[in-house]
Amino acid sequence: MVSSGWCFLAAMIVAYGFANLLQSVAAARTTVHHTFDPGLLLRLASHRTYLIGLACQIIGFVLAFLARRDLPLFLVQASVAAGLGVTAVLGVLVLKWRLPAAEVGLLVLLFGGITALVLSAEPAPSRQLGTAGLVGLVVALGAIAASGFFAARLHGAPGSVVLGSLAGMAFSAAAVAARPLASADSTEAFVRDPLLYLLIAHSLVGQLLLGLAMQRGSTTAAVAAMDAAGAVPAAIIGVLLLGDKIWPGREWLAGLGFLVTLAAVVGLTRYAQPQHHHPAVRDRGPAMIGVGVVPAQAASTGPRSATTSTGGVGSTGVAGRRRPITRS
Repeated sequence: MVSSGWCFLAAMIVAYGFANLLQSVAAARTTVHHTFDPGLLLRLASHRTYLIGLACQIIGFVLAFLARRDLPLFLVQASVAAGLGVTAVLGVLVLKWRLPAAEVGLLVLLFGGITALVLSAEPAPSRQLGTAGLVGLVVALGAIAASGFFAARLHGAPGSVVLGSLAGMAFSAAAVAARPLASADSTEAFVRDPLLYLLIAHSLVGQLLLGLAMQRGSTTAAVAAMDAAGAVPAAIIGVLLLGDKIWPGREWLAGLGFLVTLAAVVGLTRYAQPQHHHPAVRDRGPAMIGVGVVPAQAASTGPRSATTSTGGVGSTGVAGRRRPITRS
């Protein structure tokens, strides 16, 4: 009989795949922010596409939370990256994205590394975090937010990778809080646990950082960096503090999986170049934004790849009409 944890895990992967796709499309239609401005979340929330994607992400988060009751943090966090494959397939089928051979190979390499991490994880019950763990999560929240403030100034694929990595660290910290929180024995204990509020705070910071990363133009680079940066710290903390284990004799597999995943992310940074161009938030001219439309200066740059262009719908002629709007 299949454990309910595995069912939750499979459904989580699909939910995150839809969330990545929808949120990246919304981010491509929103004025680029070069500062760590929480107002970006409000701007993104004005897009129905983003709200649907956010709903999918919340569903994925809940499914991941439920999966952590039976499965180790190491396994659940590594499996989140599989959602990137769902995003790529949906992009090809629905938005007519084009996948260059280099990106296909790097995605395969990424999944190979994640698979190795998954296979090396041994299910185990969670231990509780002590006071030191709570303080560590608070410090991590401040450090990630401060780093995001400066990283928001980066542009292009490097900005996607750095901001995506910081988002992954924030979501990783949220997952660390969620692992012992999932074992709460009553609703009252759940609501009164400070881990719940640390989980919410880290999730909000991670969501803002992910939106900034996707605006830099590369969904693949942003999500791959997020997944890699989120899986590794969570795995280490899970092993050291939460009772997660590696199967005896498979320590080499865990190390190999980490190196392969890191190599894939570095490769995606090289090949997943941004293809759409936004007007900056400080500009005051009119913008051309619409379903399946990229700005005129970007339209002449040639064919767009599948996962490198979060707004890449326009390169393939998917139906949609331009409509001029003036930003306030």
